[in-house]
Amino acid sequence: MPDAVATPNRWTGTPPNGWQVLRRNRVAVLCFWYLVVVALAAIVVPVFLPAEVKMVSESSYVPPSWCEGGISRHLLGTDVNGQDLFYRLLTGARVSLGVGLVAALVSLVIGGTYGMISGYAGGRVDGGMMRLVDILNSVPSLLFVMIFIAAFDGYFTDALDGLRLWGQREHWGWVEAWAGAMIPYKRIFLLVLSLGFIQWLTMARIVRGQVLVLKELAFVTASRAMGQKGWSIIWKHLWPNLSTIVLTYLTLTIPAVIRDESFLSFLGLGIEDPAASWGSLLKDGAQVINPLDSKWWLLAFPAGLMSTSLLALNFLGDGLRDAFDPRSSD
Repeated sequence: MPDAVATPNRWTGTPPNGWQVLRRNRVAVLCFWYLVVVALAAIVVPVFLPAEVKMVSESSYVPPSWCEGGISRHLLGTDVNGQDLFYRLLTGARVSLGVGLVAALVSLVIGGTYGMISGYAGGRVDGGMMRLVDILNSVPSLLFVMIFIAAFDGYFTDALDGLRLWGQREHWGWVEAWAGAMIPYKRIFLLVLSLGFIQWLTMARIVRGQVLVLKELAFVTASRAMGQKGWSIIWKHLWPNLSTIVLTYLTLTIPAVIRDESFLSFLGLGIEDPAASWGSLLKDGAQVINPLDSKWWLLAFPAGLMSTSLLALNFLGDGLRDAFDPRSSD
């Protein structure tokens, strides 16, 4: 008989694991390194920039240096307050990426725990918990975030201001300085909590569906036969088998959170000046766009960096899903 001919899409030898499949996805790997470079630049580069580019100046609306052919410290130009756009873009990346990551982790903790309990319990408990998810899904997410911020913004501001005054009264300078510095960022904490509260619903459904499959497998049945309790089975056996799927959808949650934060900041409900995020920078750029004298760099550079970062996160998430989610298909 003639030798068997290898057909396309058929692995010879030992099938590759998910990480090997991911490494063969050049687009996903390239997006991963792009995100690493952006994150490192946002963390490290502002520390080494000259002090003058970090301060407000009288050089309002200075265009990027290469537009004039000269040498300038303002690589990407300046804004209405004479602040360097390159510096603000990197500090805005800290906020936007930080909010996306932390809010996604909040959704992971809430949704992962909820989904595992619902899927493992099954029966009426599972039905009741999933009906609650359906009810919460019917609430407009951004409307919930707006109401949440409006309801707690004043209380959070009063708490920080009270902490600042207490530090001043007790001569604790570091407490006074920390509380004062946090006031412009107060809405970031509210955004993280509110966005985490609405993003956990999808995570709960995904985890619950995986648990329904895993709990019927032989290793879970053997664990029950050996007398292990439900919590022990969930955390010792089910959770390790869910980690790669959770990582995949966590990567896809981050860009969704960043989009919501940017939209809210664009509406003026996010971070407050002098702090910046990608959304607030887009808002500032949109306000000075006009047909006669357009300050195009104030909109082009924030939009470009945000768009490429979100695109990279989506491609990376798709690559992780193709590598680790057995239900995904080309």
